[in-house]
Amino acid sequence: MQGSAARTGAPSYGPALALLATLFFMWGFISVINNTLLPHLRSVFQLNYFQTTLIESTWFIGYLIASIPAAKLIERIGYQRSLTTGLAIMTAGSLGMVLAATLPSYSVTLASLFTVSCGIALLQVAANPYVAVIGPAESSESRLTLVQAFNTTGDVLAIVFGRYLILARTSGGTSGEGAQLTQAQRMADAQATELPYLIVAAALALLALMIWRARLPELGVATRRIAAEQRKALSLWNHPNLVFGCGAIATCVWAEISVGNLFINFASQPTVANITHEQAAFYLTFFWGGMMVGRFAGAFIMRAIAPEKVLALFAFGAVCASLVATLAHGPAAMYGLITVGLFTSIMFPTIFALAIRGLGPLTEEGSGLLILSIAGGALVFINGKVADHFGINWAFLITALCELYVLGYALWGSRPTTSLPAEELTLEGAS
Repeated sequence: MQGSAARTGAPSYGPALALLATLFFMWGFISVINNTLLPHLRSVFQLNYFQTTLIESTWFIGYLIASIPAAKLIERIGYQRSLTTGLAIMTAGSLGMVLAATLPSYSVTLASLFTVSCGIALLQVAANPYVAVIGPAESSESRLTLVQAFNTTGDVLAIVFGRYLILARTSGGTSGEGAQLTQAQRMADAQATELPYLIVAAALALLALMIWRARLPELGVATRRIAAEQRKALSLWNHPNLVFGCGAIATCVWAEISVGNLFINFASQPTVANITHEQAAFYLTFFWGGMMVGRFAGAFIMRAIAPEKVLALFAFGAVCASLVATLAHGPAAMYGLITVGLFTSIMFPTIFALAIRGLGPLTEEGSGLLILSIAGGALVFINGKVADHFGINWAFLITALCELYVLGYALWGSRPTTSLPAEELTLEGAS
């Protein structure tokens, strides 16, 4: 009876989903602080666009390295301990950012951001499939999109947090694009990230304690043993919706990151909105706000319309909005880029749920590959190269091509050709 209750989304799973929503919020928050951190570091260390986006590439290498080991760790110690471990790693990385600001040190900054990203990779591998399978299979896309909406709520608040605690407190943040700072100003600016990351580290440590003490539903031991035996005779390559889904995850993350990382510098251009970095951060909140609204709306829309159809519509809109940012001039280009957020909103959770559909006992391994594919965001350095050589607006032509791949996945690549029976969750470990 308990297993049946789990598959029908019984009320006993409500507290677990609420706690996981908090987790999604926090990792969204710490990821998107980078949107205000990168223009700050560009000013402090006098970086070009390629060097700036290379920082974010280092962040996503953490996903590439940590995702497969994360899947193995989850199989060994379970979901709950893995979530606590991931939060502990993120806490350590955030404290490293405090040290990097105190020194200040570019290399310590890179190492600390890499550490944080490894922790987030572990959380992603554990939490995304957990939410997808915790209730009825037919509503997994809607449920995952809804929880991801709280992730994007964290994104929005991160921009506000970074704007006031980083950009508004620095000489580089309150100057226009291309302003020349003295050595003393740059060193003073570097220390502006001490307080923000100290706050983040404290919040992560508190959340780790909450997860550690919680009583979360877990896959039963017997279920895991049976699933492990079943996996030996199965192959992920027999599921094209997963294989093409890995590419879709990589490109949708690449597109999202390219906009978030370059938006402030783009909007500050004299040929676009001609505003300061701090003012541009205000407009960036609308990009992430569109992501948040789109996910909340998409979670309900997909209850009535097939998720692949909704994904196709949003992907087409994202292609058009990216082209507006590339080809338009003045504030219209900035507004086009803001609109990309609304259309990109449902992509990650919807692709993820479509890609693991029908994997059955292969769900954990498949999820590991999908989270590994988030490393596609590391390719954002290509946008930086294009921005340096042809102008920053042309960097968003690559964004449009990424969204075009997602459109193809929605129309053709997301159809499962082989479906395995889903794993049943028991209430083992729940109160």
